[in-house]
Amino acid sequence: MDSSRFFTLKEARIGNNCPECYSNDSLEITFKQKLIETKLYKAITDETNCQLRCLNCEVQIFPIRWTDDIERVVDYHNRGLKMKQKSTKLKPMAWALLISSVVVLLVIVLFALGIL
Repeated sequence: MDSSRFFTLKEARIGNNCPECYSNDSLEITFKQKLIETKLYKAITDETNCQLRCLNCEVQIFPIRWTDDIERVVDYHNRGLKMKQKSTKLKPMAWALLISSVVVLLVIVLFALGIL
């Protein structure tokens, strides 16, 4: 059940011309950050994703089609991006496994020393 998905950090409209339909003020840039979720933990990574989309012609603009002006605007927004800090949080199942393994290890050590 390992799953990874991206959550949105920032969306912004940019005033550049669309390389496909040449409309003005219809480009939207979306920055996303990767979230990994398993049965035992949930982690936010440093991996980010950037998508540029034209709202007028409903087309995703890939980086190969970006003009120099679009690249400068994307770099500007990327510099001002407030990313979530990289973190890992254990779920209750992981805590239960961790505590039970420590208890079992403690019982084995006490039994080996002859205390129990």
